[in-house]
Amino acid sequence: MFDVEDLVSMNKNVSSASYPTGAQNHWNHLPRISIYIWIVSSQPASPRTEEDADTQSGHRQQSSRRTTRPPPRSLTSHKSKPAKQPSIDEVIETYIGATGAMQLLTAVMVAFAWAFDAQQVFISVFTDAEPPWHCVGSSANSSCSPATASPCTLPPGAWTWDRPAETSVVSEWALKCAGPALISLPASSFFAGCLAGGFLLTTLADSLLGRKKMLLVSLVTTSIASVLTALAPNVWAYSALRFVAGFGRSMIGTCTLVLSTELVGKRWRDMVSVAAFVCFTVGFASLPALAYALREASWRSMYLWTSVPCLCYAFLLYFLAQESPRWLLVHGRKKDAGATGGGGVFSTIQTMWERPWALRRLTAIMVAGFGIGMVYFGMPLSVGNLGSNLYLSVTYNALAELPSAMLSWLLMARFNRRSSVVALAVTAAACSLACVAIPENATAARMAAELLSFFATCTAYDIILIYSIELFPTSVRNSAVGLLRQAMVLGGVAAPVLIAFGREWSFWSFGVFGLAIGCSGLFATCLPETKGTTMSDTMEEEEERNRAAFSSCAGTAAAKNEDNDLVELRTFT
Repeated sequence: MFDVEDLVSMNKNVSSASYPTGAQNHWNHLPRISIYIWIVSSQPASPRTEEDADTQSGHRQQSSRRTTRPPPRSLTSHKSKPAKQPSIDEVIETYIGATGAMQLLTAVMVAFAWAFDAQQVFISVFTDAEPPWHCVGSSANSSCSPATASPCTLPPGAWTWDRPAETSVVSEWALKCAGPALISLPASSFFAGCLAGGFLLTTLADSLLGRKKMLLVSLVTTSIASVLTALAPNVWAYSALRFVAGFGRSMIGTCTLVLSTELVGKRWRDMVSVAAFVCFTVGFASLPALAYALREASWRSMYLWTSVPCLCYAFLLYFLAQESPRWLLVHGRKKDAGATGGGGVFSTIQTMWERPWALRRLTAIMVAGFGIGMVYFGMPLSVGNLGSNLYLSVTYNALAELPSAMLSWLLMARFNRRSSVVALAVTAAACSLACVAIPENATAARMAAELLSFFATCTAYDIILIYSIELFPTSVRNSAVGLLRQAMVLGGVAAPVLIAFGREWSFWSFGVFGLAIGCSGLFATCLPETKGTTMSDTMEEEEERNRAAFSSCAGTAAAKNEDNDLVELRTFT
């Protein structure tokens, strides 16, 4: 229930937000919504007097003599139940009205942040790639051959890179013979930064900063770290800066997805989510085109060309986007502010620990996300081990994101979330294991199996993110989605190491990928179905909904048992 101080403070927050001119009239209903919630929630239940209660009791007694069925228990109460406070989802849908064109455009513009997120995630596919080499001099006519020999066993001067050494960190800093651990260190450091940032920054978007400010901070931090990465003098500084970039990037995907879906009504939520996935595909697909254009230039140019546009986008987002109205309203409630304030991700875990149903949901979806994340982040990094053209292979993987986004939209519209995630995880596992079984000389067949596995993983990745948004209430939603993404990133931390070992034996990469996603995807069967449901605002509201669903199921089961007893009685008589 709102106090007057809460309403005044909340209305100031809403009125002081920066909105585009075309959307100002659309959002000026928010103070009226908060006042409406206060009026409804502050109306006391009208108590009955003893005389009214006695009179009504007399009528019930007379009515009970005419029928053999006793009156319902709820009608014998002397006090009426208080009116149920409307949820924020219902208030926003009712009083803001249908999603307008400017509101939808703003949500899509916010979703475009995923394009820069994709560039930072997969940029190491080209900057950390192992370039081809060839033999030189008299050794070219001897046993020296890139197909049968390793440059680590050849004397200096017997071989050279096909392109300038500065095109890759592997060739510039002579990491070819440094071992799998050092080669995979920059990519693993990036995902480790994502993991650390997720744990430390997750609840700031739910409590202190909000969705918009947290997204801006993440974009600026990632961009500045990428600019500094272009100046790294050695692999150790390069890995440290990649860790910082991952730390800042950790909240881009979560805040983008949550903010864009909370800016629109329920009808447009799935479409805006798919738009975010399409933007991610655009950013991913831009990398092979940019890398091919800069194939003779330094790898440092890749970081400059991806970080500067991200800074410009953050500048535009600051002036054109607005904060989530759902977050503004929920943040005005004292009980919700207490549930999401100040304690970081551990406060969210503690809140869920006190509720077994929430802990079960969080554990199951994080385990499923771990396997999906390992394959999702690992497959594009491992295409260099297939022996095919690197630019074409990455392009195919990037283009697979687009039909997967469309398929995820169709699956969410027609089928259940839970069964879709399980089926896609099993399909991805089978195709990934097929990459190990297919002979290495069958490059086209292995590439096709890898694409199918990545396609199924992308679709599962999209669906499970939407699934997590619907599983948890507003007060902890951003934190819960962030924890899911951290579970996915944890799989990404292990992926580069497996890929480095997979250069010698493909089972360490594709085989482990298939086992991980196949086993972890089965944990989605422990989750409840959310298709067609309305999102809750508080933990208490979600608990009440669970109790109502359980009571409904119990009542249905009791009715079926009663019908069966009647059938048996009639059969016996």
